[in-house]
Amino acid sequence: MSVAFAKEESAEAAAETILPARPISGRINLVTEAGLKTLRDELVRAQQAFATANALEDVNERRRQSAVPVRDMHYYAERVRTAQLMPAPTSNEVIAFGHTVTFERDDGRRQTFRIVGEDEANPSQASISHGSPVAVALIGKAVGEIVQLGQREIEILSIS
Repeated sequence: MSVAFAKEESAEAAAETILPARPISGRINLVTEAGLKTLRDELVRAQQAFATANALEDVNERRRQSAVPVRDMHYYAERVRTAQLMPAPTSNEVIAFGHTVTFERDDGRRQTFRIVGEDEANPSQASISHGSPVAVALIGKAVGEIVQLGQREIEILSIS
Protein backbone atom coordinates (compact mmCIF):
# COMPACT_ATOMS: atom_id res chain seq x y z
CA MET A 1 0.00 0.00 0.00
CA SER A 2 1.36 3.42 -0.88
CA VAL A 3 1.88 6.13 1.71
CA ALA A 4 -0.38 8.46 -0.26
CA PHE A 5 -3.24 5.98 -0.04
CA ALA A 6 -2.81 5.61 3.73
CA LYS A 7 -2.84 9.37 4.24
CA GLU A 8 -5.92 9.76 2.05
CA GLU A 9 -7.78 7.07 3.99
CA SER A 10 -6.76 8.65 7.29
CA ALA A 11 -7.85 12.12 6.15
CA GLU A 12 -11.17 10.72 4.93
CA ALA A 13 -11.74 8.95 8.25
CA ALA A 14 -10.87 12.09 10.19
CA ALA A 15 -13.32 14.15 8.13
CA GLU A 16 -16.10 11.64 8.87
CA THR A 17 -15.59 12.12 12.59
CA ILE A 18 -16.16 15.87 12.65
CA LEU A 19 -19.84 16.29 13.37
CA PRO A 20 -21.51 19.65 13.90
CA ALA A 21 -22.50 20.37 17.47
CA ARG A 22 -26.09 19.68 18.44
CA PRO A 23 -27.86 23.05 18.54
CA ILE A 24 -28.68 24.49 21.95
CA SER A 25 -31.31 27.19 22.12
CA GLY A 26 -30.74 30.45 23.88
CA ARG A 27 -33.72 29.85 26.18
CA ILE A 28 -33.30 29.28 29.87
CA ASN A 29 -32.89 25.54 30.46
CA LEU A 30 -35.79 24.82 32.81
CA VAL A 31 -36.24 21.15 33.65
CA THR A 32 -38.56 18.96 35.66
CA GLU A 33 -37.11 16.33 37.99
CA ALA A 34 -37.77 13.66 35.35
CA GLY A 35 -36.20 15.86 32.67
CA LEU A 36 -33.01 16.33 34.69
CA LYS A 37 -32.80 12.58 35.29
CA THR A 38 -33.18 11.94 31.56
CA LEU A 39 -30.43 14.44 30.74
CA ARG A 40 -28.09 12.77 33.23
CA ASP A 41 -28.98 9.29 31.93
CA GLU A 42 -28.30 10.38 28.34
CA LEU A 43 -24.93 11.84 29.39
CA VAL A 44 -23.97 8.52 31.01
CA ARG A 45 -25.16 6.62 27.92
CA ALA A 46 -23.01 8.83 25.66
CA GLN A 47 -20.01 8.38 27.96
CA GLN A 48 -20.45 4.60 27.88
CA ALA A 49 -20.73 4.60 24.07
CA PHE A 50 -17.56 6.68 23.88
CA ALA A 51 -15.70 4.28 26.17
CA THR A 52 -16.84 1.35 24.01
CA ALA A 53 -15.71 3.10 20.83
CA ASN A 54 -12.42 4.13 22.42
CA ALA A 55 -11.62 0.47 23.12
CA LEU A 56 -11.57 -0.38 19.40
CA GLU A 57 -8.14 -1.19 18.00
CA ASP A 58 -8.61 0.23 14.50
CA VAL A 59 -7.98 3.97 14.78
CA ASN A 60 -10.25 4.85 11.85
CA GLU A 61 -13.10 2.77 13.19
CA ARG A 62 -12.52 4.24 16.66
CA ARG A 63 -12.89 7.74 15.17
CA ARG A 64 -16.06 6.78 13.32
CA GLN A 65 -17.64 5.04 16.29
CA SER A 66 -16.79 7.83 18.76
CA ALA A 67 -18.06 10.77 16.67
CA VAL A 68 -21.69 10.65 17.79
CA PRO A 69 -20.91 9.87 21.47
CA VAL A 70 -18.42 12.78 21.62
CA ARG A 71 -20.98 15.15 20.13
CA ASP A 72 -23.67 13.88 22.52
CA MET A 73 -21.36 14.08 25.55
CA HIS A 74 -20.74 17.78 24.84
CA TYR A 75 -24.45 18.43 24.37
CA TYR A 76 -25.69 16.59 27.46
CA ALA A 77 -22.87 17.88 29.68
CA GLU A 78 -23.86 21.43 28.74
CA ARG A 79 -27.57 20.73 29.24
CA VAL A 80 -26.94 19.19 32.67
CA ARG A 81 -24.61 22.08 33.61
CA THR A 82 -27.18 24.75 32.65
CA ALA A 83 -30.27 22.90 33.91
CA GLN A 84 -32.46 24.81 36.34
CA LEU A 85 -34.59 22.35 38.25
CA MET A 86 -38.07 23.72 38.72
CA PRO A 87 -40.19 22.56 41.63
CA ALA A 88 -43.61 21.12 40.86
CA PRO A 89 -46.29 23.83 40.88
CA THR A 90 -47.97 24.24 44.27
CA SER A 91 -51.08 25.99 42.99
CA ASN A 92 -53.39 25.40 40.07
CA GLU A 93 -54.63 29.01 39.97
CA VAL A 94 -52.55 30.09 36.99
CA ILE A 95 -50.59 28.12 34.41
CA ALA A 96 -46.87 27.68 35.10
CA PHE A 97 -43.99 25.43 34.13
CA GLY A 98 -44.84 21.83 35.07
CA HIS A 99 -48.61 22.20 34.79
CA THR A 100 -50.83 20.02 32.65
CA VAL A 101 -53.32 22.19 30.80
CA THR A 102 -56.48 21.24 28.92
CA PHE A 103 -57.84 23.75 26.46
CA GLU A 104 -60.38 23.90 23.67
CA ARG A 105 -59.56 25.41 20.30
CA ASP A 106 -62.08 27.57 18.48
CA ASP A 107 -62.62 24.68 16.03
CA GLY A 108 -63.88 22.49 18.91
CA ARG A 109 -60.75 20.32 19.37
CA ARG A 110 -59.70 19.67 22.94
CA GLN A 111 -56.05 19.18 23.75
CA THR A 112 -54.10 18.46 26.90
CA PHE A 113 -50.40 19.17 27.29
CA ARG A 114 -47.88 19.31 30.10
CA ILE A 115 -45.45 22.24 29.98
CA VAL A 116 -41.89 20.91 30.39
CA GLY A 117 -38.28 21.61 29.41
CA GLU A 118 -37.07 21.66 25.82
CA ASP A 119 -35.28 18.32 25.97
CA GLU A 120 -38.22 16.44 27.45
CA ALA A 121 -40.92 17.99 25.26
CA ASN A 122 -42.70 15.50 23.01
CA PRO A 123 -46.05 16.68 21.62
CA SER A 124 -46.97 13.14 20.54
CA GLN A 125 -46.79 12.22 24.24
CA ALA A 126 -48.72 15.31 25.39
CA SER A 127 -45.80 17.46 26.53
CA ILE A 128 -44.64 20.77 25.07
CA SER A 129 -41.64 22.99 25.69
CA HIS A 130 -42.07 26.02 27.91
CA GLY A 131 -40.74 28.04 24.96
CA SER A 132 -43.29 26.80 22.45
CA PRO A 133 -45.80 29.35 21.16
CA VAL A 134 -48.69 27.53 22.87
CA ALA A 135 -46.92 27.40 26.25
CA VAL A 136 -45.80 31.03 26.01
CA ALA A 137 -49.41 32.07 25.31
CA LEU A 138 -50.75 29.97 28.20
CA ILE A 139 -48.28 30.67 31.02
CA GLY A 140 -49.77 33.06 33.57
CA LYS A 141 -53.35 32.49 32.44
CA ALA A 142 -56.22 30.96 34.44
CA VAL A 143 -59.14 28.59 33.81
CA GLY A 144 -61.86 30.21 31.71
CA GLU A 145 -59.56 32.68 29.98
CA ILE A 146 -59.58 32.91 26.21
CA VAL A 147 -56.09 33.19 24.74
CA GLN A 148 -55.22 34.48 21.29
CA LEU A 149 -52.86 32.10 19.50
CA GLY A 150 -52.03 33.55 16.12
CA GLN A 151 -55.30 33.77 14.19
CA ARG A 152 -56.99 31.27 16.53
CA GLU A 153 -58.41 31.41 20.02
CA ILE A 154 -58.19 28.79 22.75
CA GLU A 155 -60.12 28.56 25.99
CA ILE A 156 -58.42 27.17 29.09
CA LEU A 157 -60.58 24.40 30.57
CA SER A 158 -58.40 23.00 33.36
CA ILE A 159 -55.02 23.25 35.06
CA SER A 160 -53.49 20.42 37.07
